[in-house]
Amino acid sequence: MKSTQTGDARTRAVIYCRISQDRTGAGLGVDRQREDCQALAERNGWEVVEVYVDNDVSAFRKGAKRKDYQRMLADLDEGRATVVVAWHTDRLHRSLTELEGYIALCEKRGVTTHTVQAGAIDLASPSGRMVAGMLGSVARYESEHKGHRVARARQQKAMNGEWAGGIRPFGWGVPTDETRKRIDRKTGEETEVPKLDMAKAVPEEAEALRYWTDQILSGASIRSLVQWCAHKGIVTTRGNAVTHTDMRDMLLRPRNAGIAVYRGEEVGRGKWEPIVDEAKYRAVVAILKDPGRRTTPGASPKWLGSLLYRCGRGDCTEFVFVTQSGGRRFPSYRCQTGHGGGRRAEVVDQYVEDTIVERLSRPDAHELLEPAPEGVNVAALQAEGEQIRMRLRNLAGKYGAGEIDDMQFAVASDTARGQLEGVTKQLARAATADPLVGLVGALDVRAAWKALELDRQRAVLRALVEVTLKTPRQGRMPDGGYFDYDAVAFTWKRGQL
Repeated sequence: MKSTQTGDARTRAVIYCRISQDRTGAGLGVDRQREDCQALAERNGWEVVEVYVDNDVSAFRKGAKRKDYQRMLADLDEGRATVVVAWHTDRLHRSLTELEGYIALCEKRGVTTHTVQAGAIDLASPSGRMVAGMLGSVARYESEHKGHRVARARQQKAMNGEWAGGIRPFGWGVPTDETRKRIDRKTGEETEVPKLDMAKAVPEEAEALRYWTDQILSGASIRSLVQWCAHKGIVTTRGNAVTHTDMRDMLLRPRNAGIAVYRGEEVGRGKWEPIVDEAKYRAVVAILKDPGRRTTPGASPKWLGSLLYRCGRGDCTEFVFVTQSGGRRFPSYRCQTGHGGGRRAEVVDQYVEDTIVERLSRPDAHELLEPAPEGVNVAALQAEGEQIRMRLRNLAGKYGAGEIDDMQFAVASDTARGQLEGVTKQLARAATADPLVGLVGALDVRAAWKALELDRQRAVLRALVEVTLKTPRQGRMPDGGYFDYDAVAFTWKRGQL
């Protein structure tokens, strides 16, 4: 390996600085590193051609990306410098695998490493590599030990039902009279911001959470709620537009129901008032995690009967969808086999809508409502669910302590999880709203129907009736038109027409 000579003005050096956690966002730790490294370079007469900075990025955490470190390696491989200056070796590496790659590059390009705290690191010699490896191992131990302390503190807070820290969850965090300092990472300006009371709900966000929950229980889709947020201007706590994943995560958050969680497991009641009733929360979880739940990753349906109406031509029973293929001038329903020519989508949908509204406007429409589940004791089910979750936690503790073997743990936990799934389904039955609620008994059923989002209308259709599009008659119909209404067949799932 080439050596550098102190005072040689032609020696080109680069500086690498990193701090794993910048709590203030001011980058002060990085600035101090840069100043010390710059001083070391000046004392040795090296020309600093580049400074690489990874601020608030861990070299130890799995998945953490150090963009400037990678850029530095690429520049060194291109021969941009022959000296790397760092404040300490642990600023460069905390992984032996990473260190080995760095050593290989340094040997290949004749690069030496100098640190403010540990001096020159001779990576060309076995002893130098051993020292670098030992320093990396010590740094790794410190990171793991620190991580364990932090995790233990968070666990203790979670077990006590307290806020364990992290990104503010949607729904909580009311500003208090106390303030804290915050540094804008882009401008570097320091401002005073109020501290947040994480035990108190933000009224507007809490109202949104309750609305989303009730909408899901009434048959709405996550996609429609995301669109609702975009229309209302509601964003995440980070200020970003709400995505499908964001909405699902927010609805599935146990905190909504006042439940404390640690590492994905429920550990007890939180010291905050729940925003959503637990029975409703459990019902939402059961709905969103149902393996049979139909999801459409593509475009959302734009027609009432798309993939709900069935084809009734001959022996065909396929679901139909809307297409304008075949040179037609208007959207029409057809199935995958090609049946359906001429069934104008807007006419079919309007006829189905008129039929449903007429049925729900009758005096006996209340008989169509699903009866409330009998014999469902919500409080008892909630208590039973809590007991099962406690049993699962105890099983995990016994397994970790070696008191039960793999087979005993697997059998017992499978049994408990099966029981918990049954309890959740019973709670879902008690909390899920009938899609027809809000229409039956309305003063103006048509106005109430029009006020529903399309996915809610589709939920009503799905619950109330099955529509089949049979082979239409040809020519002019008795009413003078060309649409054969008799070819639209209704099979009522509740009551009769």
